[in-house]
Amino acid sequence: MADLAKIVDDLSKLTVLEAAELSKLLEEKWGVSAAAPVAVAAAAGGAGAAAAPAEEKTEFDVVLADAGAQKINVIKEVRAITGLGLKEAKDLVEAAPKP
Repeated sequence: MADLAKIVDDLSKLTVLEAAELSKLLEEKWGVSAAAPVAVAAAAGGAGAAAAPAEEKTEFDVVLADAGAQKINVIKEVRAITGLGLKEAKDLVEAAPKP
């Protein structure tokens, strides 16, 4: 048991970079992966639910219904998101439907 306590003490003194390198070396030595088995844990928790994992949405459709009282701020955001010039962004905001 004294050897195990010494190993724990030595591991506690490792820096984050050293711990990462140790992890890589152990993965190579033992032919395993340190990745967490997320899919296995989720499937075990479902207990028969055969739902496909939901994909994270990365693209969205934005509809500019009205610029409102903050028209300048809306133009700034449109420029930031689309990369349009000032005139083009202003024209886009002004082309939004009026209530």
